[in-house]
Amino acid sequence: MRQKAVLALLVASVLVTGCSMTTPEPDEKGIVYDAGMFSDTTFQNCVEPGVRDVSGWGDKGYVYPAGQRTFEFAADPNDPAGVQTKPGAEAGPLTMWTKDPLEMRVTGVVTFSLTSDCKTLRLFHEQIGLKYEAYTDSGWNKLLSVYIGQPLDRALDAASKEFAWRDLAYLKPQSKQDWEAKVAQYMGQFLREQGGAEFFDKFSVTLQQPQPPLNVREAMAAVQQAQEENVAQKAKNEKARTELEAIRALKDVLGAQGAVMWQAVKDGRIQIIVSDSGQINVTPNKNGGN
Repeated sequence: MRQKAVLALLVASVLVTGCSMTTPEPDEKGIVYDAGMFSDTTFQNCVEPGVRDVSGWGDKGYVYPAGQRTFEFAADPNDPAGVQTKPGAEAGPLTMWTKDPLEMRVTGVVTFSLTSDCKTLRLFHEQIGLKYEAYTDSGWNKLLSVYIGQPLDRALDAASKEFAWRDLAYLKPQSKQDWEAKVAQYMGQFLREQGGAEFFDKFSVTLQQPQPPLNVREAMAAVQQAQEENVAQKAKNEKARTELEAIRALKDVLGAQGAVMWQAVKDGRIQIIVSDSGQINVTPNKNGGN
């Protein structure tokens, strides 16, 4: 009984003087602060991904995403208007103005990484992370909307004003490459102006084909249809000219009536039968050549 009582006392003592534990997942990184009852809140250490950190009583750990992350801005596929945010995406489609000018809507993905440097992570936590509570899911999403979403929105406008809307709408390979590079360049610039450039790195921007307004898309479709009809008509005209030249050639060789007769035979409208005696019989087909 005495041994059991001692064991219970030890367990109670551990619970009362319990330790703080910070355990980031393999795709997370932690940061720990000494926040005990009898001490000031001071930085203690960073915790690498997947490593368990056991600290003293009252210490507090925070966990942030590590490695490559994404900021997706996309439309809900079930939204006919294409303006609602896709479930799971960080934002809906963004708008931009081209050089012409024309307002267009675009979707895509920005990939980036939160700093892996411990000293910089500490600055991030103290200057931004605590303010947005970015160590929580809702806080992280709110932070992304400010430090990724807003610079991206500005960068799209700034970069797109250097391109004609037709070059972007039809996504000419060189134009798309130059456009994406310009967006990434401007985004880095605006992020530096906002004071968050040192905290995020390894930026990459992938943009989908931008969509003009509905009335412009309808006009583009009409132009395309007219072009296809024009090509088809040219083919019909060429065929008619070829047939006409063939008829003229037959007329020169067989005469007018002979040419008519030959065309009728070719079309299957009549049959010409030559008997053994040399007599020529011309009879119409019962089905009229069909």
